[in-house]
Amino acid sequence: MMLNDRKLKILQAVIHSYITSAEPVGSRTIAKKYNLGVSSATIRNEMSDLEELGYLLQPHTSAGRIPSDKAYRLYVDNLMQIRKITEEERRKIKLSLLKEIREIEQVIQNAAKILSELTNCTSLAIAPQIKRSKLKRIQLIPIDEHKVLVVMVTDTGIVKNTVFRIENGVREEQLEKITNYLNSRLKGCSIEDISKNIDTEFVKDMYDLRDTIKDILPLINQSIDGMYEVDLFADGVTNIFNFPEYNDIARAKSFISFIENKESVVDMLLKSGFHDIEIIIGRENCYEEVSNCSLITATYSLNGKTIGKIGVIGPTRMDYSKVVSVVKSIAFDLNEILNYFIL
Repeated sequence: MMLNDRKLKILQAVIHSYITSAEPVGSRTIAKKYNLGVSSATIRNEMSDLEELGYLLQPHTSAGRIPSDKAYRLYVDNLMQIRKITEEERRKIKLSLLKEIREIEQVIQNAAKILSELTNCTSLAIAPQIKRSKLKRIQLIPIDEHKVLVVMVTDTGIVKNTVFRIENGVREEQLEKITNYLNSRLKGCSIEDISKNIDTEFVKDMYDLRDTIKDILPLINQSIDGMYEVDLFADGVTNIFNFPEYNDIARAKSFISFIENKESVVDMLLKSGFHDIEIIIGRENCYEEVSNCSLITATYSLNGKTIGKIGVIGPTRMDYSKVVSVVKSIAFDLNEILNYFIL
């Protein structure tokens, strides 16, 4: 059923009031706070209709009503006007993202931090999916006779540092020769194809170093395997306590436990899609632990490829207008900075 203009205005007023106060909203509150040109009795009747249509809920302990997930969905899709962020907020975003730009992970971590600060919600970000990233260079650096640092750098700015022990020992000049050979063979290969290119030909081509090569190749494969793990950044997890809905300690603990479960959070972020902006409300999320929350995410790209996601999660009563604006702004600046400094 399509809602008429009056019902839409009343529903929007209820949502605005509840987002601001966290208190169930009654018809008298709407009549006093919003100049809708109708009586409290008319508003009460319209709110009753909205409840029957599934847009409003009435908590058992209150005469007022609160928006349902259905109401929030209508609001963000059709009624919400995205609030512009302030110049001070924009400046803060830029300064934060420019703090550390040597490695892409640090840029993402900074973005998550500023996102939680500006929205007062918990921010989440997943670092680039790197299977299709290409190897820019590999470096084998001796630490001592038996320890080697393997440094792998991709074209998406990811740097993987791993220290390995070689029981038989290795000399610096040997590592330099192997490094040069590996770069000549592997540079430009996608990460997922490197293992396929590390074969017996390596041993044949560098027969004089065959014993060392046999020790080192498995270590490189281990380093590659470690790169496949998705990095998750979360910031402002305890911000959840700022919302009255989470004064219930058991409820807050359930939320925090979920956020600390990396596998579930990554799965949730990946399932939410890879659109420019995505809003998942309440029970639209498949995880029961966050069925009273909304997730707002945006993607970020490098060289035209979507490589990760960043966003916030918080109660369905969040200030969608502001949060969407901040998420969009950070994603935009993140894309700009990554493509300017990393490429």
